[in-house]
Formats: sequence, structure tokens, C-alpha cells
Amino acid sequence: MKRLPIFDELAALYAKNGFNLYMVGGTSRDLLLSLPLEDLDFCTDATVEEEMAFLPEGSDYSFARYGRVKLGKSQGRAEITTLREEGEYLDHRHPSFIKFVKDLATDSRRRDFTINAIYIDSAMSIHDFHGGLDDLRSKTIRTIGDPYIRFREDPLRICRAERFSFRLGFEIEERTLEALKACYPLLGEINPAKLEEEERKGWIWRK
Repeated sequence: MKRLPIFDELAALYAKNGFNLYMVGGTSRDLLLSLPLEDLDFCTDATVEEEMAFLPEGSDYSFARYGRVKLGKSQGRAEITTLREEGEYLDHRHPSFIKFVKDLATDSRRRDFTINAIYIDSAMSIHDFHGGLDDLRSKTIRTIGDPYIRFREDPLRICRAERFSFRLGFEIEERTLEALKACYPLLGEINPAKLEEEERKGWIWRK
């Protein structure tokens, strides 16, 4: 597994200030699959208020209330999110509350698929709470927890499951696929702009 210079530099900066930084989501997934990396997804136990004291100039704090910071283009288009716990989803898109936490296991339970909930720390050690590594090896798309609940929480996960399946050549696990098909009508309640964004990423709308 190759190292990422931008991650090493940022992880050292976070460590210097008393915090941890991890690769997660598509970054750790594609790194483990030896695929090209596009936008970089990192997470941390630092809050945005704490990050403001040491992150480089040009960082974008417009989504600070969600615990999210975007670094400038000169820093490699990285997005850093504070570890968090989420409340019940009330509108098929947004959780009723966000609570910032310090532990990876809690953060992992809010994520969509097992293959997107693999954390890699600054020592390149892997933290996998839901069998994501096994699903990478077997080329399987599987939700974390009950797939019916996960797709009802946020129907855009349906688009993501299909897009990952097509892009990676993975099979959608049987119960996950069953729930995906049952929840497909919920896509009609999603903001069309969000669906168009998924289409630009390669998802095909199967009406």
C-alpha cells in the first residue's frame, strides 16, 4: 500500500497539534484497491474550531457547522471531517442532530457501505469495524446495518451503491439489492440537482 505525501504532511501537522488524522471513504477504499485517487477524504478527532488554529490559509470553513473543512487547491482538494455521531434522518437527507465524537467506531456506524468505512491512520494501520476488507476482497457492496433503514435515511445511497457497483465491478449483496429495489421510488423525493450530480459522476437513473 503506497503512502500519500499530502496525507503524511497533514497527519504530521495534526499530530503536532495533538490530534489524529485518518484516510477514510473513497480514499482508503481506492488506495487499498490500487486505483487512482481523485478528491481526498480524511477525518479527524479535532473540531473545526480547533483546526482553525493550525490549518493552512485558504482553507474553506463554509461547512464548519457540519464539522467539515475543505483545503485549497494547493493542498490537493482534500476534505476533512470531524468524527461524528448522527441522529435520526427526518427528511431523507439530513440527520436531526450531529454530535462530534473522538472514537472511530462511533463514526463508522453512520457511514453508508462497509467498503467506505475503512480507516487508515498515519502509521498506515487499518481500522475496519464492519468487514469492509472482506467485502473488498469478495468485491461486494453491502450497507452498514439494515439496508432498508440506510436507504430510507438517504436515498442517494441507492445511487452510490449502483455507481460503485458499476465503477468497481462489484456485486451488490443480496439483501442490500433487495432493499435498494424496494426503496427506489424514494429517489422521486430527492432534489433533482442532487440526482444530476450523481449522474455526472456516472450513475444511471433507472426510472
